Amino acid sequence: MNAVLTPRPEAPPLRRSMRLSDVNAVLAVEVRAYSYPWSRGNFIDSLAAGYLAEVLEDAQGQLLAYFLAVPGVDELHLLNLSVAPEHQGQGLGRLLMEALHQHAQARGLASLFLEVRASNLRAQALYRRLGYAQVGLRRAYYPAAPRREDAIVMRRLLPAAGQTGGTDVD
Repeated sequence: MNAVLTPRPEAPPLRRSMRLSDVNAVLAVEVRAYSYPWSRGNFIDSLAAGYLAEVLEDAQGQLLAYFLAVPGVDELHLLNLSVAPEHQGQGLGRLLMEALHQHAQARGLASLFLEVRASNLRAQALYRRLGYAQVGLRRAYYPAAPRREDAIVMRRLLPAAGQTGGTDVD
């Protein structure tokens, strides 16, 4: 008997709320992903403040990606979204952004905001594909060498309940 083994498809990543016990794994991704990472205190303070925070992990419990966002009066503001460098380009950022959109819509919010480094063209392209448009610029917002880097402020409008559409892009 000749059997051809076909690889089993990987289970989709598990999305769940970030816990304080995740901070070490989150921080390990953060320092690999950024030259100027958030501190342990930034993550702990965000969780203590009750910010919206979720992680993606694989079937073995390895942390793949995460986001933190803060709800405002009529908006959700993305503070940090990171994908482990070895897992970038697999759609995990898009998956988290879609989860963020679902959270905002469930809360009846009108828009989502984020800042992105002017040099991060890959992230900007993803955000544009998801319906975000540039609405501002924060000069010298991010730490960088030899001098600070500008942030592009982007927004996605969300449809009111029962409506379609909702992007800033025509």
